[in-house]
Amino acid sequence: MNTLSFSTHFATKEEAQKEWVVVDATDQVVGRLASKVAKILRGKYKPCFTPNQDCGDNVIIINADKIQFTGAKWTDKQYLTYSGYPSGQHKINPENLAKKPHGYERILRHAVKGMLPKGRLGSKILKNLYIYEGAEHEQQAQSPKSIDINALK
Repeated sequence: MNTLSFSTHFATKEEAQKEWVVVDATDQVVGRLASKVAKILRGKYKPCFTPNQDCGDNVIIINADKIQFTGAKWTDKQYLTYSGYPSGQHKINPENLAKKPHGYERILRHAVKGMLPKGRLGSKILKNLYIYEGAEHEQQAQSPKSIDINALK
């Protein structure tokens, strides 16, 4: 038994082969889209997945203004913010948040952030997410590949 090695190899940050992918959010349900994007950001679809490293891909979401909610979540769901001052807690539903500047980006980023690890690693992974409300994005120089989000599990 001394000749065989059964040790697990953990990928380091330098060994991780990060790619750029584009996801089209047209007619996608927010929670289902966010869970698949979180898995891509985390690197769970790769064979070299390491739980304590950032080995996932960089994700660009386009057409974020065409997302969908199931049921009556456009009016019933509420996002809470707190300023830290007395009576500084504010509620807003997705319908009103979407009317604000970068509203759809804030909705998607909030959903993906909740599905990532909490702490320094989750904050670092979330910086690999780029969300655009139109069909154009600024990361053309990285030559991202387009993937079908519905093909992933």
